[in-house]
Amino acid sequence: MPNRLAERIASMDWNSLQLSLDEKGYAALPPLLDKEQCRAIIDTYDEESNFRSTIDMARYRFGSGEYKYYREPLPGLLQQLRVSFYLELAKTANRWLEQLGRDAIYPAELPEFLDQCRQQEQLRSTPLILKYEAGGYNCLHQDLYGEVFFPFQVVFALNQRETDYTGGEFLLMEQRPRAQSRGHVITLEQGAGLIFPTNHRPVYGSRGYYRATLRHGVSTITSGIRYSLGIIFHNAK
Repeated sequence: MPNRLAERIASMDWNSLQLSLDEKGYAALPPLLDKEQCRAIIDTYDEESNFRSTIDMARYRFGSGEYKYYREPLPGLLQQLRVSFYLELAKTANRWLEQLGRDAIYPAELPEFLDQCRQQEQLRSTPLILKYEAGGYNCLHQDLYGEVFFPFQVVFALNQRETDYTGGEFLLMEQRPRAQSRGHVITLEQGAGLIFPTNHRPVYGSRGYYRATLRHGVSTITSGIRYSLGIIFHNAK
């Protein structure tokens, strides 16, 4: 199964996905995880040995809900997602740097990038599972965790909207210099995913490329329970 998943990720239309990232700042993914895989990930939630840390979002005023960071070694499915998506997204990450007049710094494979994290004492794993009940939400934020960060992350919906929960749309807010913010409201079907920027993205203007800052969050869940999986590529301090 993990090998088939890697092959499916590699065979996606990456030219179209990169074009979407360039034009819209995000790229929607077709359902990559089937119902059994989604259920298997949800079932990890209640086994505390899977996790290095649990965060009560209300305690830190991040929103209302809970999320848990997986400990290493990651479950095989999560590791395959992290490795396979990095292979393709590193190419776009370096291209974006070049558009902004900077040197390419992201190595071709994930283990080499995690070595860069280790050099900055970013040793804690960051893939996470999030759980929101009715009334829960996630404030707009960025997941940086240290000096070294990868410019993309991927989120997957683990259960079905309008069946398991209502509300809970994914929110993406872009702030361009000297302009009002632009918001995107994105819905994801079970097993589907979204690639989006961690911090900023290049936008072409009359004087060339400039940086637009992005933040993401989740709107209020109005009923049921919403689970999602976050694949973050850099480690945390």
